[in-house]
Amino acid sequence: MRLAVFTIVLLLSCASYSQSLKNSNHFTVPPIINTPDAPAIITITDSLYDNLHLEEAGLERDIFFQAYKGFLYLLGKNKLHNTDVLTIADYSQSCNNRRLYVIDLVGMQLLYQTYVSHGKNSGGEFASSFSNQKDSNKSSIGFLITGEVYNGNYGTALRLDGAEPNINDHVRDRDIVFHGSDFVNDKIIGQKGKIGRSLGCPAVPKAEHLAIIASIKNGSCFFIYNQSEIYAKRSKIINAKFDWPSMATADVDATASNNGNPKAEKAYTEGIK
Repeated sequence: MRLAVFTIVLLLSCASYSQSLKNSNHFTVPPIINTPDAPAIITITDSLYDNLHLEEAGLERDIFFQAYKGFLYLLGKNKLHNTDVLTIADYSQSCNNRRLYVIDLVGMQLLYQTYVSHGKNSGGEFASSFSNQKDSNKSSIGFLITGEVYNGNYGTALRLDGAEPNINDHVRDRDIVFHGSDFVNDKIIGQKGKIGRSLGCPAVPKAEHLAIIASIKNGSCFFIYNQSEIYAKRSKIINAKFDWPSMATADVDATASNNGNPKAEKAYTEGIK
């Protein structure tokens, strides 16, 4: 409810210049077209991006646009229970950058910016290959939804669920979780030249993982980005067309499914060509 009120206020405050953004070339994803309120949606994301100073934090505008569009989509599908925060792991950046962003959409602040690992078979300093298959030791990309907190091999960790069929819907079965690591920090960069990699999990510094988990647990949007042409073409969320604010009428269902398409999945897991 707080988010809905905030969004309406922001929309009204931005209306005066929404028309000027109609022809904006900031965004590289397919625009939200055939809806009269598309400029208003772009205005909101633009305003959030600027007011959160995300450019200074190293996050590109079009990546935030994709993440926020997906957040709105999942919100409209009633998939999110924790709507205060949006998490973005920008795997287009070097692993030595603080490329995890936890954004408080209600308090209008960047809560955390820190290191995050990718899978050891996804690449070295840069991630370039992704998978939805068990034991691939690769990261998955796309939109995830945070689950419950549990204690396991990594101590306190957070379950994740994929929101995109045939792209990341096997994340829970693969035991891809959000957890802390002693190999993801400045010290390891100084010793090894780059942070440690995982078996596919987005792992963050041990000093920060508990606070981050407390903020994002129980049904928040978690977007893992990479400049993958395969993902950009296949993601129904990224390519969705929906009305504002009645996102629930969208004609795309992002409910996770285990009925994968083996041929499509094989093509996806081969990585970027």
